[in-house]
Amino acid sequence: MSAFDPSTTHNRLLASLPTAEYNAIAGNLEAIDLRQGFVVVDANGPIDYVYFLCSGIGSVITVSADGNQVEAGMFGREGFSPTSAGVGGAVSVHEVLMQVAGWGYRMTVDATLEAISTYPTFANLLARFIQTFATQISYTVLSNVNYQIDVRLARWLLMSHDRVDGDQISLTHDFISLMLGVRRPSVTTALHVLEGEKFIRAERGLITIRNRRGLEEFAGDSYGRPEEEYRRLIGAF
Repeated sequence: MSAFDPSTTHNRLLASLPTAEYNAIAGNLEAIDLRQGFVVVDANGPIDYVYFLCSGIGSVITVSADGNQVEAGMFGREGFSPTSAGVGGAVSVHEVLMQVAGWGYRMTVDATLEAISTYPTFANLLARFIQTFATQISYTVLSNVNYQIDVRLARWLLMSHDRVDGDQISLTHDFISLMLGVRRPSVTTALHVLEGEKFIRAERGLITIRNRRGLEEFAGDSYGRPEEEYRRLIGAF
């Protein structure tokens, strides 16, 4: 990791760094495999590391005092988490866990904060991602309030599809119900709707995107604006 090589870095933020900045922080990056269900940080827990995914999908989950959970947002190779560390936070309000297994790099929070204070492009990229992620969370709220579960599921599958290679996503009905904050039968019904339109094929633990354009049209205004904001501020996923 002593030389800058965007083709092997994979994480979009790290790959966007100038050579000098990347090489300066590369020694603090630890490669790590991230299995499905791996907990990046607990809700209200201390932040020990900042994670930069190269593959897989992480879920940022809001947990209420009585244990209710719902996904607030997701991230993959386009960003980092926990985002609160990017502004000097030492505690995560959210739980962050791996929704789809992958791998990435992590830095200690102390090394991250030192890099933010020392390297302006690194600091700027993290700040830009925080803005795009805040936009994503706001549209999750909008979708939860204004759209039926089948439309919300279409949006969620499109966001997941953006963050994987190929058209197959390893997801169970139980995990989808947790992420969307609905009962499992509601997920099954919504999947049947999308399958009936031939947008997807759902098998045990696996969803295949068959018609991306049709899924986007079905999702309508619930999908697209946060993705546009990312492209405007940072670039392509």
